[in-house]
Amino acid sequence: MKIAHISDTHITSGEAYKGYAYDLIVNEVNTLDYDIVIHTGDVTNEGLREEYERASYELKKIQKPLIVVPGNHDARNVGYELFEKYIGPLNGVYEKEDLVIIWIDSTIPDLSDGRIGGYKFRWLKEKLEEYSHKKFKIVASHHHLIPLPDTGRERNVLFNAGDVLDLLLKHDVNLYICGHKHVPNIYKVEGLVVANAGCTSCRKTRKGDVNSYNIIKIKNDGKISVSIKRVTGEVTRRDFKIKKQRIFVPKKKRLLRIVQVSESNVSDRVYFRERVLENVIKAINEKYRPDLVIHCGDIVDVGTERYYAKAYEFWEKIRPEKLIVPGHNDITYLGYDLFNEYFGEPKILEINDFVFIPIISAQYETPIGVVGRIGQKVLRKHLREHEEKFRVVIMHHNIIPIPKSREIGFLEDGGNVLKILTDEKANLVLTGHGGNTLGIKVEETPIINAGSISWELHRNPFGNSFNLIDVYEDMIAAFEIQATWGSRKLLGIWKIKTKVPWA
Repeated sequence: MKIAHISDTHITSGEAYKGYAYDLIVNEVNTLDYDIVIHTGDVTNEGLREEYERASYELKKIQKPLIVVPGNHDARNVGYELFEKYIGPLNGVYEKEDLVIIWIDSTIPDLSDGRIGGYKFRWLKEKLEEYSHKKFKIVASHHHLIPLPDTGRERNVLFNAGDVLDLLLKHDVNLYICGHKHVPNIYKVEGLVVANAGCTSCRKTRKGDVNSYNIIKIKNDGKISVSIKRVTGEVTRRDFKIKKQRIFVPKKKRLLRIVQVSESNVSDRVYFRERVLENVIKAINEKYRPDLVIHCGDIVDVGTERYYAKAYEFWEKIRPEKLIVPGHNDITYLGYDLFNEYFGEPKILEINDFVFIPIISAQYETPIGVVGRIGQKVLRKHLREHEEKFRVVIMHHNIIPIPKSREIGFLEDGGNVLKILTDEKANLVLTGHGGNTLGIKVEETPIINAGSISWELHRNPFGNSFNLIDVYEDMIAAFEIQATWGSRKLLGIWKIKTKVPWA
């Protein structure tokens, strides 16, 4: 099957709409051998009746089967009701042979943000279960799932992006397509291909880019190709092979063991579980005996002298080497100075053929983090300087949305940071924001988020926990360890494909 994926036409009578670009792409789609066209939202610019009337006329120019998903601009001014009148259903299913396409409305009236929650989330889950027998499963919506590069300040990701991503991965969805940010981009997240379309006919492009659409080809042998086709004729193509999930068994020796923790939030408040933290420290020293303990931020609840002194007493009991980066709680009040006084400024650490690169993302008095343009350059520089080693990047803020939390773009330049990490093929990324645990591979880079080790106000059904990460010559294995009982849960096993000297 061959699919034309268009998005963000922003049809209006004003200057925002580039009708000639729309006609150029539609004529090409009509001429070539596409089986179906999927429009992932923002058909109109303001959701007004006259825009819908024109959009209905313009969409009729497409002489192929057509699926249209509503976007946030379409939902403005109660436009979601006009969408059903002039365009079609807000949610639906299209099936053909071994393929199913499920499209779902992610809009929130009069907001740019998105959400697939409540009844819609349950509906999507039911449909994925109903069509679980299909070989190829595609989900289409408007809002993006993971941060995108070159979009300025990260925002408008789905509020429950972590839950939606988790749902798609658990149901072996092959492809998620969307629009919204006017940036064409393709990522592989575990076995899921995430394809964002640029804008088909809107003047608002990023970095002086031009209008474009995506070409998706699905073959019976399990291969998927996604191409970004710009109106200038430039084509960027990526090919993917759908692989079944496999469990790998380590066959070579272990090179390194890491214990990853986060959100100890040491304080005298009732939410701080002091006994739990004491038990974990004992287990680290006597049972797990890692080469390195990494704390990914929020070591104290607030940045006061009393809390830092107490936290320092705890972490001095840990016998293995330690590396700690500050979280947003750590630099409240006097915390910026106190962190350096008690724990020192985080610096690059080298252990044999491993290099650990700490990145500071926390900002004063806000849970929103940023690496910044200079910080991004520093990150890329360090990754390139140590490209012959196993490079572990450590930071506080999560890059990939966390399940059971409301994602509001906590790392405001997360899209650019993720792009650097995947472009430079960082071997491992450790984060610690959001109160829940996650292990996921984006492109060739495993990203692991730690839940809260000793803070009662967390979002993890598994309870307080920490992560145990073993790096072998041929693979990485990550487990979540329940902080009270010591039971473990697999987070992920990823093969190592890089050819650096230690492999």
